[in-house]
Amino acid sequence: MQRVCFVLQVRVERLDEYRERHAAVWPEMLGALSTAGWHDYSLFLREDGLLVGYLETEDFAAAQAGMAATEVNARWQAEMAPFFVSPDGARPDEAMHPLTEVFHLA
Repeated sequence: MQRVCFVLQVRVERLDEYRERHAAVWPEMLGALSTAGWHDYSLFLREDGLLVGYLETEDFAAAQAGMAATEVNARWQAEMAPFFVSPDGARPDEAMHPLTEVFHLA
């Protein structure tokens, strides 16, 4: 199982609405994530907008591709894109670049 951690930057002026959206993630989005192999997926948000994501999956590239192939992900990404600082214009799911794990206590 791969452990994947990534960071993104949420616009500070949209933090409250970002939290609200994630308190009510669409059921079909949750189902698509599970089906695509996203497990133990968590998001952590700091007050300055730093977003840290963590998930476990058998194959991160396959899990990303599985989500990219769904209609619900396209809708979710379109709605969530304005919440993020993205200098290169990438959608949030395209801007997730895993951090290198340097330590793990099993």
